[in-house]
Amino acid sequence: MATRLRKNRKFRGGRHHGWGQVGQHRASGHKGGLGQAGMHKHHFIKMLLTDPHHFGHDSTHPPHPNLVRKWLSVRDLDDFFLKFGKEEGGKKIINLKELGYDKLLGGGQTKNAYTVMVGRFSASAEEKIKQAGGEVLAEV
Repeated sequence: MATRLRKNRKFRGGRHHGWGQVGQHRASGHKGGLGQAGMHKHHFIKMLLTDPHHFGHDSTHPPHPNLVRKWLSVRDLDDFFLKFGKEEGGKKIINLKELGYDKLLGGGQTKNAYTVMVGRFSASAEEKIKQAGGEVLAEV
């Protein structure tokens, strides 16, 4: 493109080149600073409207770990035995702890007798497995 046709030729002689007379397109001057600048000064009302709890802390509530638990219901034990179970001495054994499950819940029914190893289990899950002739072993 020829130099005489470029847009900046049009701005020669002008002071602001289309960016207004105050900010002059310099860094972050035209928006009151970078990031969280001015939240206690010239952007205070914006902070109050958008994030009123921005400053300060609540020391009465200590942080708790965000624990993600995996659980399994009794109704799924038949499928899990086909994929991951093993038979030893005539017992059908499922080790849920090795598979990454933390708790066994009592939803549904099971027809087969299983020996289930898991960290935690509900009372209804234990009852349903015992009714089917199996047992639940708490593994830490």
